[in-house]
Amino acid sequence: MIRLLLSSRRFHLAGGGAVLLAAVAVLADLLFPPDLSRLEDSSQLVLASDGSVLRGFTTESGFWRLPADPDAVAPVYLEMLLAWEDQRFRGHPGVDPLAAGRAFGQLIRHGRIVSGASTITMQTARLLEPKERTLGAKLHQMWRAVQLERRFDKDEILTQYLTLAPYGGNLEGIRAASLAWFGKEPRHLAPSEAALLVALPQSPESLRPDRYPERARAARDKVLAVMEERGVLSADTVAEARQDPIPSLRRPMPFDAPHFAWRMTASHPGARVIRSTIDGELQRALEHLVLAEQDMLDDGASLAIMVVENEIRRVLAYLGSSDFFDDSRHGQIDMIQAVRSPGSTLKPFIYGMAFDDLMIHPETVVADMPTRYGNYTPENFLKVYRGEVTIREALQHSLNIPAVTVLQRVGPRRVDARLRGVGTRLEYGGEGEPGLPLALGGLGTTLQDLVALYTGLANGGVVVPLAFTPDETDRPGPVALMGEAAAWYVTRILEDAPPPGDYVESRATRERRRIAFKTGTSYGYRDAWAIGYDARYTVGVWVGRPDGTPSPDRFGRATAAPVLFKVFLQLPRSGSPANPRRPEDVLDVAARDLPPGLRRISAGEAAPDTISRSLTQPLLVSFPPDGAVVELREGEGGYAPLPLIADGGRKPLRWLVNGEPVEALPHRRRADWRPDGEGFVQITVIDAEGTAARAQVLLK
Repeated sequence: MIRLLLSSRRFHLAGGGAVLLAAVAVLADLLFPPDLSRLEDSSQLVLASDGSVLRGFTTESGFWRLPADPDAVAPVYLEMLLAWEDQRFRGHPGVDPLAAGRAFGQLIRHGRIVSGASTITMQTARLLEPKERTLGAKLHQMWRAVQLERRFDKDEILTQYLTLAPYGGNLEGIRAASLAWFGKEPRHLAPSEAALLVALPQSPESLRPDRYPERARAARDKVLAVMEERGVLSADTVAEARQDPIPSLRRPMPFDAPHFAWRMTASHPGARVIRSTIDGELQRALEHLVLAEQDMLDDGASLAIMVVENEIRRVLAYLGSSDFFDDSRHGQIDMIQAVRSPGSTLKPFIYGMAFDDLMIHPETVVADMPTRYGNYTPENFLKVYRGEVTIREALQHSLNIPAVTVLQRVGPRRVDARLRGVGTRLEYGGEGEPGLPLALGGLGTTLQDLVALYTGLANGGVVVPLAFTPDETDRPGPVALMGEAAAWYVTRILEDAPPPGDYVESRATRERRRIAFKTGTSYGYRDAWAIGYDARYTVGVWVGRPDGTPSPDRFGRATAAPVLFKVFLQLPRSGSPANPRRPEDVLDVAARDLPPGLRRISAGEAAPDTISRSLTQPLLVSFPPDGAVVELREGEGGYAPLPLIADGGRKPLRWLVNGEPVEALPHRRRADWRPDGEGFVQITVIDAEGTAARAQVLLK
């Protein structure tokens, strides 16, 4: 009986001790949780829409510590990592009893450490709280490993390891290592690359491939041999992987869209990872394009480009300058946000508002001649005047006098208010106020705001702020700048503007997509602009000197428009024009059939020197230009019609091709002629005074 009582007492004491020990362990776990501060001090990343890195920033301590999770890593790497470091990772509680027993037995038999027993979880604990390698430190790692297993699932622990493991120099984490040593995201690692990155954390400094390539190769090949032995890789895969070279240098970290990255980190200061709407592949292609275009610019000149997807206003490409590192071009200034004179790029919106108010129609006639508006006497860009033109022609050729005439009717303050109402930034300098110079760029705005306005044109006149990240839910709602019919008129007019000459000659007619575009040049040739859109994309281009000094003879059509069309060649073809649906209230008639109030508008008074100035530009076949090679496009029932466009002369105009008349409306400067085959053709246009202009082109 006494023995039974004593045994019972010992049992209760042991049970009580176990409970007390468990209570102490739980209390210690609560009072002394793992220190996760190193994870929180990760690099700030700005990502493209596909998750690839546009640009990253080192931690405050100077490390590239890029967050990575198992889903972002090639499966072959994860298989090799677990087979090499911790085969029972998915089953143990942080400490592997079998591995620990094996290591202890080897220590007793050999008197030295033969193999380690650290699990992935224990290594993660050491990476979170680095300590010298002592027995006490090992016991601390084991305790921390158990704590980590209590708090996180296996994939979360693996994420911590993949973020913190060292790979030489200031590289930490599999993503930083993969980008630095192989220039690729870790999801694309090949077996030979994965094997090297499995080996590196064992001794990251002594195995650095850029310094010790032979050591790195030997370590990689050892991992490959073990993978073959353990059935992770086939013999053929291992033999092939051994032939792959070891990287000889460390690659620079991605540095794409630097202006955009700065902007995103400034607007998201607490975010460690910022996923954007940028198309990484397009961004990099355009960065190569602008570097090539930069060589053709004047000294100190730069170039900025923005590309937007029309439907949801996502920003797909953002190039704030042509070369971020070129101080002579002030490359670190973001010219997408810089306030500059927009030149003539606001004219479409002036005409659009007048269309909305039924003040004008595309076929309304307006005088293009020197005109005085009170104390204001504007001039055309080339100081050449065309006499009577239609609104369509005035906008296509960016004539200044008609634009000011229309603005006078709509009202500068009203245009200013409408533009501001959709979020456009407008600056007049000092105490300046909206006036008639607004039509010719007598104010300041930004490339971003212009792109947003033209994206609105592509969407039936409705403007929505642009989106830079996929989760922007606090953007203001859509605001109508003009009606759908007005946007349709403007789009059809801008689509018919002839493209830049070098574009026609190099890519020919078949490459021309239905791009509605407008160019602009600010006073003194300080800014050259081209903004264009089709059904899917809007592109904005600015060219000039960031310091504001003039670039003589650099204007929108000759400098910015060719770049615009080259950017569109980088984009998938849309297959249809913008605003293809014709609104019900569109009045698509000839000038003679317009209501009397829409047939003609006039404003101001003739300038004193009207008689002494030429009102008619010499007649010219502007498209296709003389000597051009034009590639034929397939169309319904044969070849697609070829547009014939004339500049200058007095209307009505008559067209001939190889001496045969071409049906065309005499009051328009465009005719559409359907080719019947390849070969040379002579195009002739004759104006009201009998003057003729000719162009010979080759169709092929």
